[in-house]
Amino acid sequence: MNANLAASNPYDAERVWRDFPILRREVHGKPLVFLDSAASSQRPASVIAAVDRYETYSHANVHRGVHQLSQEATALFEQARERVRVFVNAASTREVIFTRGTTESINLVAQSYGRARLRRGDEILLTALEHHANIVPWQLVAEQTGAVIKVVPMDRRGVIDIDLVDSQLSERTRIVACAHVSNALGTVLPVREIVRRAHARGAVVLIDGAQAVPHQRVDLQALDCDFYAFSAHKMYGPTGIGVLVGRESLLEAMPPWQGGGDMILTVSFEKTTYNTLPFKFEAGTPNISGAVGMAAAIDYIDKLGIDNIHAHEQRLLKIATEKLQRVPGLTIIGTAPVKASVISFTVDGIHPHDLGTILDAEGVAVRTGHHCAMPVMEFFDVPATARASFACYSRDSDIDALVAALARAREVFG
Repeated sequence: MNANLAASNPYDAERVWRDFPILRREVHGKPLVFLDSAASSQRPASVIAAVDRYETYSHANVHRGVHQLSQEATALFEQARERVRVFVNAASTREVIFTRGTTESINLVAQSYGRARLRRGDEILLTALEHHANIVPWQLVAEQTGAVIKVVPMDRRGVIDIDLVDSQLSERTRIVACAHVSNALGTVLPVREIVRRAHARGAVVLIDGAQAVPHQRVDLQALDCDFYAFSAHKMYGPTGIGVLVGRESLLEAMPPWQGGGDMILTVSFEKTTYNTLPFKFEAGTPNISGAVGMAAAIDYIDKLGIDNIHAHEQRLLKIATEKLQRVPGLTIIGTAPVKASVISFTVDGIHPHDLGTILDAEGVAVRTGHHCAMPVMEFFDVPATARASFACYSRDSDIDALVAALARAREVFG
């Protein structure tokens, strides 16, 4: 390891690592080295305990009952909403919609905002870095409305040229949808500038922040985007819950996209009137324990400090990049100058799936495949990559284990 980098690390990753019970287990008789946090991060004991407390002592339905358990559950659920609001500096809890995750949040905007407003020939602008969850919902609404999808290209580093974004915007651009951070390559997109230029052309902007929120400070009022989506399970919380934060004036004007309990004020067989924000978009019984867990995850991130997490992961990214570049036959896919803690790579003569299997046998869990970003794989002319991703609990020794496992893979394949 680079001695200067090691000396400059004040972050106690070993202590953080001990907060995550699952990381103490073994796989195939080897200590687990978990480097797949971009797919789903692990949960600290505090999040597990918060969900357990809720399930054990406070579970009931929310917004419906006058009994104590319902009141407690409602209070915890709404406290979680406020916790999310503060975490990303949304203007109001009315703008914080709980969903099943980032994918549902994007579909909500596509169907409620996009389907109601798009007309034939209108344009939806995406980037070549998007994953399927920020492509397919727009294709669906384009088919339904006659809108056209345009794509801002990337270069061989995996970088989007902001001037190309500008050149693709037109008087017909109604929606710009882009990732904050690429899940496949780790590229950090210039979203603030994208928002500024899109707004200058009258377009609204949705940002998929699933890969950004756990790794860097996000201030939505400073960012000034119209919609921002993210998921709890990528930020040390439970699966099955995420958030859409939307501009209140837009959400007010959007029709509900799902009908059911809690999203209504009155119902008769002749007419239904709808609830106020944010409940208008939360039909049915929500994932209450998920919200409790998400709030606990935010508490955990705040305890560590998001800026400390960011600095730690950037340090690991630099060390890992340097070490992987010295592995014979290894090519890093995606070399943007500004990246989050994700490294995609291929190794000559070893299919990524075989590589992932051998690494797993050594106890090292990485992602292999197209990462739900098949257009990215096609651009780089690879069927798949292996992807190592770091989180707050990742350690220097995890990188060493990855490099050692890669050496083992090269031995197996000669």
